[in-house]
Amino acid sequence: MTYYDSLETRSPVEREAWLMAHLPQQLALARRKSAYWRQRLADVAVNSIGSRAALATLPLLRKSKLGELQCAAPPFGGLTATPMTGLSRVFASPGPIYDPEGQGQDWWRFARALFAAGFRAGDLVHNTFSYHFTPAGFMLEGAAHKLGCPVFPAGVGQTDMQVQAIADLKPAAYVGTPSFLRTILEKADELGADVSSLRKAVVSGEALPATLRKLLNDRGVVVRQAYASADLGLIAYETPSEEGLVVEEDVLLEIVRPGTGDPVAEGEVGEVVVTSFNADYPLIRFATGDLSALLPGISPCGRTNVRIRGWLGRADQATKVKGMFVHPSQVAALVARHGEIGRARLVVDNPSGHDRMTLHCEVADPSAALQAAVVASIRELTKLRGEVAFLPAGTLANDGTVIEDRRSYA
Repeated sequence: MTYYDSLETRSPVEREAWLMAHLPQQLALARRKSAYWRQRLADVAVNSIGSRAALATLPLLRKSKLGELQCAAPPFGGLTATPMTGLSRVFASPGPIYDPEGQGQDWWRFARALFAAGFRAGDLVHNTFSYHFTPAGFMLEGAAHKLGCPVFPAGVGQTDMQVQAIADLKPAAYVGTPSFLRTILEKADELGADVSSLRKAVVSGEALPATLRKLLNDRGVVVRQAYASADLGLIAYETPSEEGLVVEEDVLLEIVRPGTGDPVAEGEVGEVVVTSFNADYPLIRFATGDLSALLPGISPCGRTNVRIRGWLGRADQATKVKGMFVHPSQVAALVARHGEIGRARLVVDNPSGHDRMTLHCEVADPSAALQAAVVASIRELTKLRGEVAFLPAGTLANDGTVIEDRRSYA
């Protein structure tokens, strides 16, 4: 079978009719069962929201506001439509932002992405997404099980042990970030281990530059991308045509002008806004903060849903590093912790293809002790390793930039 199900090849007219018929039903459910949406949609005639134009009249719910909403009404800001007793897991993303998971296999709807990448029943999947705090590990595990694939729950780190497990168990498939897949292959070369059983991969959490894709393909691993978030689950996925990412069947996607809720013309870069049809966690016009653009026409693979160009950057200054978001608020908290720091800017680059964070900060009296303390704070506040570069006062531009992404994907 070429397709996961018949939904992928229905006519665009049929799909749009389904989305518009279910949109007012989802709004009504959200208003009835969620405290937040009960207030937010109180004056909305939800039965009249049956078109994209009508949907565009509703305000955005920005991802960047989730932490604030959850602090005001813990644990989920009143956004869930299912009580805690009906959930299966709760996760924490940086911020912190707490994410619910409901009952049922493949609740995050990732099986479609794995199937499009060639995962089939019986394939052992080496899962290097984190099982700690964040939902990514469980997102992919649930999807693999839905397809009948056993999973090795590798998680992150411990590269030597990962290589040994792959050499011993000979998994057919990998899920994780593309940079960590490269690290595993390089470590296998160093150790003289045979990891050639890996033939297919679904990667997410960071960009996949053409140079890295070619490197992995040349090693015999066919790599496909998936675009997802801890709030929404799968949003879009890559198919064998490798021409953009096909939008998942159970979401309604808009591209809007950054800073507004106004949809842009096809092909214009804007912010990705998603309305999910999740009965446990209804998110309506959820502004992800990611930039992308719609591609014209239908995918050569035969899937008929709309496509996006993929991740094209951030509409705000939040930046994803090694699969984890780093927010300006975390940089501010770090500076506040160390009174010796004046102005600061977190610079993200990727020398040799690996993401690196360096906090450029102005200090009057740099010292090894301060450097060690700041490095420790970076690790504690972002859950990522970072470096420090001390600068004289007045070096950094006074332009409001808190996080600067200098990564090159050429």
